[in-house]
Amino acid sequence: MDGTNSSNEGKNFRVRQLELSDKSKGFIELLQQLTVCDSVSDKEFEDRFQEISMYGDNHLICVIEDDFSGKIIASGSVFIEKKFIRNCGKVGHIEDVVVSESARGMQLGKKIVGFLADHARSMGCYKVILDCSAENKVFYEKCGFKQKEIQMVKYFV
Repeated sequence: MDGTNSSNEGKNFRVRQLELSDKSKGFIELLQQLTVCDSVSDKEFEDRFQEISMYGDNHLICVIEDDFSGKIIASGSVFIEKKFIRNCGKVGHIEDVVVSESARGMQLGKKIVGFLADHARSMGCYKVILDCSAENKVFYEKCGFKQKEIQMVKYFV
């Protein structure tokens, strides 16, 4: 581990649900380390937060906050798909897992993924799935996932 993370060694990071106040703690800037994420106004953030909150436990966004800096340093989400197959089963879809560049190598990604997978299991899902890049395949295998089939995408924007 490099010296920039030495103050965090042995720190017990807690995973919790996203809060409205997390926008001011760098949540959007963290997502920008993952993918295209334009600036989001306070109103847009609050509206989307309220919309997602209406889904209750069927759409969960979790974060890890660094208590020292007050910044959000890791995040991920899971939403629950209700199906007709598998006896009207449910599938958890993990999305948008990201750890701040300044906090990588501290097992926070594994902690986020474990939290999300545990949530899917507690919701009665028969499986949890995710898409990832080839360079992240080994990380997800360490989290207990295995490669299955092929991801396809069609963008509209």
